[in-house]
Amino acid sequence: METKKSSSAFAEAQKYIPGGVNSPVRAFGSVGKKPLFISRANGSKIYDIDGNEFIDYVGSWGPMILGHNARCVRDALIKTAENGLSFGAPCEAETELAKRICSAVKGVEKVRMVNSGTEATMSAVRLARGFTERDLIIKFEGCYHGHSDSMLIKAGSGAATFNAVSSAGVPKDFARHTLVLPFNDITALENAFKKYGNKTAAVIAEPVAGNMGVIPPAEGFHDAIRRLTKEYGALFISDEVMTGFRLSPSGADGLYGIDADIVTFGKIIGGGMPVGAFGGKKEIMDFVSPSGPVYQAGTLSGNPPSMAAGNAQLKYLSEHTEIYDELERKGAYLEESFSRLAERSGVDVRVNRVGSMISVFFTRDDVTDFASAKKSDVKRFAKYFNEMLARGVYLAPSQFESLFISAAHTEKDLEKTADAFGEVMKIL
Repeated sequence: METKKSSSAFAEAQKYIPGGVNSPVRAFGSVGKKPLFISRANGSKIYDIDGNEFIDYVGSWGPMILGHNARCVRDALIKTAENGLSFGAPCEAETELAKRICSAVKGVEKVRMVNSGTEATMSAVRLARGFTERDLIIKFEGCYHGHSDSMLIKAGSGAATFNAVSSAGVPKDFARHTLVLPFNDITALENAFKKYGNKTAAVIAEPVAGNMGVIPPAEGFHDAIRRLTKEYGALFISDEVMTGFRLSPSGADGLYGIDADIVTFGKIIGGGMPVGAFGGKKEIMDFVSPSGPVYQAGTLSGNPPSMAAGNAQLKYLSEHTEIYDELERKGAYLEESFSRLAERSGVDVRVNRVGSMISVFFTRDDVTDFASAKKSDVKRFAKYFNEMLARGVYLAPSQFESLFISAAHTEKDLEKTADAFGEVMKIL
């Protein structure tokens, strides 16, 4: 596989962009390779500047549920852009997208549009603190909620540990306002509430973990969060930036029957454009400025092209709900194929899947939280990644990320992917 042009482009980018990339995982650092520079994408395929074609399972990290360059999204975007890109004023498309979200997700009665998932979760946390007049936030080890200061806190050992910050530039004092617990550990959550419940503003959780690899919720985990937050007067923030409108027509909320106070969105609701949102119950959302005292603003929030792309994608999904059954079948095929082929080759692999989200962990143990995910053989993953890439399959360049299936992936794509996986297992 020829990659000279990508290598040259990366060298040039490093002169002007920190690390040569605008988001760290794109640098391919954990897989020992220089990143590929992509020139175009269509359907299930992406193409780099050297002309190589790949079956893409990154999907721009989740938004491309219909595949790249979906006609309904592209046409809506082009039509809207002809009338202007940003007004800094209200437009009807904002209300249309908000109505779509509110009608689909239980408990979401009002929505505020923002520009990214990070901005959505940052604003949701601020809103929870403002509404409850408390400071403490409980999050779970390995769950990623964007790079705002309150969420960049490391997880330590023990059932409940106040932790050091995980990035330079974040005041250490912030760590004392964030409590990190093991994902799926109901006992640790109950103990934390016994000790800190009256100080807790909110619990924030990915309903299905996707940022330490895909990890489904344990039975009763969501119910425990809901029960304890209600008992102690705290809020439940469900971070559906990744899962929103991917796992069902109403996201993880519809799949698991979650009744969160605040829900954050991103990725799919923008159709590939930079979009985020947070929404929730009316009495809580009315605390957001200008209705209430919690300030949040954004110059480009609700810009017409982003709203058009999001509306087009959500409209298509609502009119073609059979896509979710199709995605489930595709996911089940890859899950079964990966598990069978790894077992046949004697490679220690655990395959976790929820719908169209899949992770292959190189470990012999079940993966149920971040501690068990970290047991994975990252060196073996790096070899696996590079060998799959050489066979035309583009995966997330990290052991701790999800593979995303789209409606555009064909039976031939899936069979080629499974065949490549089987070949790679034989040489690992």
